[in-house]
Amino acid sequence: MNYPKLHNAMWPGLVGKGGDEEGAEPPISLDRMLELTAGAEVNGQKFEGIDYFLFHPHTDPDASDDELKAVADKISGHGFTVGSLVAPVWPGTVGDSAMGDDEQQQKFLTAVEKACRIAKIFNDHGVRKYGVIRIDSAEGGIEKWREDPKANTARIADTFKKAAKIAADHGERLAAEGEICWAGMHSWKDMLNLLEEVGMPETLGFQCDLAHSYLYLLGYNAPEHALLQEGYSDEDFDAAYKTMTDALRPWTIDFHVAQNDGSVHGTGSHDKTGKHCPADDPNGKLDIVKCSGYWLEGAKERGIEHICWDGCMFPNAMLETPTTWNTILSAMVDVRNAHGWSA
Repeated sequence: MNYPKLHNAMWPGLVGKGGDEEGAEPPISLDRMLELTAGAEVNGQKFEGIDYFLFHPHTDPDASDDELKAVADKISGHGFTVGSLVAPVWPGTVGDSAMGDDEQQQKFLTAVEKACRIAKIFNDHGVRKYGVIRIDSAEGGIEKWREDPKANTARIADTFKKAAKIAADHGERLAAEGEICWAGMHSWKDMLNLLEEVGMPETLGFQCDLAHSYLYLLGYNAPEHALLQEGYSDEDFDAAYKTMTDALRPWTIDFHVAQNDGSVHGTGSHDKTGKHCPADDPNGKLDIVKCSGYWLEGAKERGIEHICWDGCMFPNAMLETPTTWNTILSAMVDVRNAHGWSA
């Protein structure tokens, strides 16, 4: 049996969609995202699972057990397993800022509790056998964080420790996804500092996304931690990438394959974050297979059993095009062929 399993994320049908912003596109339903994912095929290989966002309109985080079992039946009916789950930790969903006051912290922890409940239902159903629960600081106020970095990081770490205790009690692991838009996680160094302050590697680790981690190198939102300067050479890139991955790889328990063109893009709370690009984007800055290898070294020993494609904020027309998914799946197969393992 070949590992890691190849998953597609459902949230590209939601992130950056809807809302009141001019030109905002409507969300793509879970049913349609499942259909598009199931339709992809490359030389007989198909996607083997999905990673799943636990909020409306795909999921009611307070859905009944029977409603959630019906969702599990729907997913398994496409031949998919469920891997990692995204807890609704942000203001406006269930949660609130991990850097906030006690009331906000409790909302964050409630979001993690709800995610763990859904995870157990999926686990008991049998549709989910591996994966983590994804979180972040749910705090976009990077300038606010800078007013007192030490105290604010300590507050986020306190929230994460409490969240990790909840996860451990449910037999789950949490992975904090480093994005430059989230305070206290907005640079590779600040992300590392936060993970070390939490100090619970058996329960709380790092989720690497290739697109977001590329912007860590460039120092967006944290120029003092930039590892690359404009006009860098291939040798510069390799050295910088090694520095970053050597620091964060030991913590990495979940992995997103992605592409980035070096620009920032975002809508709403995802302002100024990594612009996900098509896998074959001619402006893509990453050798996807090579860069994936840095993060997947030792992945089996860290409990990783699947990898997931992340392509947030693609236009709906691109998401609705079958060749988009075949190209993505082909890139995923290439990553597994180069860095995978057998059971």
